[in-house]
Amino acid sequence: MNFISLCSVLPSLLAFVTGGKLPEPEVEVEVIDKPIMCYRKSKYGDMLLVHHEGFLESNGTMFYSSRIHGDKNPVWFTLGIREVLKGWDKGLQNMCTGERRKLTVPPSLAYGKEGKGKIPPGSTLIFDIELLEIRNGPRSHDSFREMDLDDDWKLSKHEVKEYLKKEFQKHGYSPNDTHHEVMVEDIFKNEDEDKDGFISAREFTYQHDEL
Repeated sequence: MNFISLCSVLPSLLAFVTGGKLPEPEVEVEVIDKPIMCYRKSKYGDMLLVHHEGFLESNGTMFYSSRIHGDKNPVWFTLGIREVLKGWDKGLQNMCTGERRKLTVPPSLAYGKEGKGKIPPGSTLIFDIELLEIRNGPRSHDSFREMDLDDDWKLSKHEVKEYLKKEFQKHGYSPNDTHHEVMVEDIFKNEDEDKDGFISAREFTYQHDEL
């Protein structure tokens, strides 16, 4: 088999030896600046506030800057739930507040073969991203632990009801709102995937968004 023939069948061979799936391309991460003290690192489920600039790798053209375009404000998003490009979800983990990173994102983790707006099809993108703030997301493990009053790593109907009462009170509603029972039943109907009467950490983190 000559070299050209080998190249033509190589993807099929790779797919065969890896069980039918080609390995997913990685994001190239370069840390541009990092604070001396890092009190918290980003993880899936966290809400991140970032400023960012995007460039085409092919010619260096900037296609977007949060400091120049739009309302010129940084943007919030939740890490790991596909609110942003898959390349961001992969490349912005374990990042400190105040850190800047350069991400080189392959097309399959960006806008793929279709492209979008100013971004041509099949483009590799470069992002300069500065992380300004990290907050607990609605689906973070920290939020789960706050609700898990007895630390048994599962939420009972009582714990969910207490959380709802606290949230209603925080926003000026009566803590004894009669709708709480109905809301709890509806939440468990959607969230309690294995119907064991509890919402596990996995069910809470990866399932629905009623809470």
